[in-house]
Amino acid sequence: MSNPIASLISVLFQLNYDRGIGANDQGSRFTLNVQPVVPIELNDNWNLISRTIVPLISQSDVIPGSSEDGVGDIVQSFFFSPKEPGAGGLIWGAGPVFLLPTGGNNLGADQFAAGVTAVALKQSGSWTYGALANHLWDVGGGNTDISSTFFQPFVSYTTPDAWTFTLNSETTYDWVNEDTALPINFTVAKLTQLGGQPVSIGVGARYWADSTTNGPEGWGARLILTFLYPR
Repeated sequence: MSNPIASLISVLFQLNYDRGIGANDQGSRFTLNVQPVVPIELNDNWNLISRTIVPLISQSDVIPGSSEDGVGDIVQSFFFSPKEPGAGGLIWGAGPVFLLPTGGNNLGADQFAAGVTAVALKQSGSWTYGALANHLWDVGGGNTDISSTFFQPFVSYTTPDAWTFTLNSETTYDWVNEDTALPINFTVAKLTQLGGQPVSIGVGARYWADSTTNGPEGWGARLILTFLYPR
């Protein structure tokens, strides 16, 4: 569960609430990230991990006096990952990442982008720690220039009775506008079963330590429901 490139099929539903958005700081946004992760066996030594993030967005007063609902831009990542940990127990994966301009109604960049992504982590007893990163550049022309770096360090602790406590940050740096978004997230999740189906249920808080111009401010919240399909 704490390994984002584990050989485990999962479907995550992550609901985020953020506020203090827009020119007058009165806007709010709900974002439901639907994130299926599917490992594909390539051979005896390698897996290809498909990780898709589909954001479903509902926001109000981000543009004063208006509200928008719809799909944001989809991020599709592929990680080529060895089946067995490397030297020192290092687990890693790397590959391409794509930004699909599916966001409409002021909910996306309206520009295709592509780049590279990588993740590295170690698991020691109850602890998991590592980082995931990617960089995207705009491709094929268009009206929007994109050069954006995402960096997500994380650490988690799992108890013997399957409670997991996770601390991470999700930094996005926009090299075009020289702007940073930095939420810090703390979540608590419990692995259980619903009708025989393994699921993880979690809740958390997030704080925007830094934000882009007209971006979220202060405290937000996060709810997580993950369906697991062991292979």
